[in-house]
Amino acid sequence: METKRKGSRTIKDIPPKILEQLNRGEIQAENLVEWLAIDRRVLLENLLTKHDRKKYLQPILQRVDKLEKQTTITIAYTIAEGLYEQISTHNDNEFLQIISTHPSDFVRCWATECVGQNTDLNIEQMLIKIKPFAADRHFNVRESAWSAVRHCIIQNLDEALAILSQWVKDDDENIRRFATEATRPRGVWCEQIQVLKQNPELGLPLLEPLKSDGAKYVRDSVGNWLNDASKSQPEFVKNLCARWEKESDTKETKYIVKKALRTLNK
Repeated sequence: METKRKGSRTIKDIPPKILEQLNRGEIQAENLVEWLAIDRRVLLENLLTKHDRKKYLQPILQRVDKLEKQTTITIAYTIAEGLYEQISTHNDNEFLQIISTHPSDFVRCWATECVGQNTDLNIEQMLIKIKPFAADRHFNVRESAWSAVRHCIIQNLDEALAILSQWVKDDDENIRRFATEATRPRGVWCEQIQVLKQNPELGLPLLEPLKSDGAKYVRDSVGNWLNDASKSQPEFVKNLCARWEKESDTKETKYIVKKALRTLNK
């Protein structure tokens, strides 16, 4: 069994061997510090060289060089755009599979963006393809998964909610959590879902089955979903929480209610 590493507290504390392995895509980042330390260009070149796709490199780097504002996020996203363009142009499904199951969480994040950028997929197909990433063992990949397809969820909200209402019954807490996190009315660093801000009751098929979920990871997301909704529809959230407390006298429901009402109770 692989022993879990403890990530370094600062970039300068990362052992050279670990940093080299991160940049070669041989290991996963254990924390945000390691994730920020990865040289995206070096990782990309190592990835493409190892898998005989070096011809993809320059067109992708040209995209990056044209960025007016080069940040960790913009570079990562632009590389993902470039990878999807190359994969599509060369009909390279083999390489898409390679990056989808790659040892590096960062590379797998690029793969989630390739799914999200595929305009040939309808919402059902897109959610099917993103589901393995929603269940990924690494937090970064799971966050990238919902972020990558949120735009498509917004554009096809009714159908997406119907599909995700089945996901909240899944045995995997990561899948259940994806359903609520991907549809948060406001969310964090993402496009807001105006329909759910004004009509949060549309999310009840996702929320009701989770009102006493056994996983804190899920409870946090449900509480945050409702806290988002409380900022535009406070009465809905107060009434729902009051009903849940009557129907479900559990510590799990109490936890969600407290988190859901935290803004209103300030």
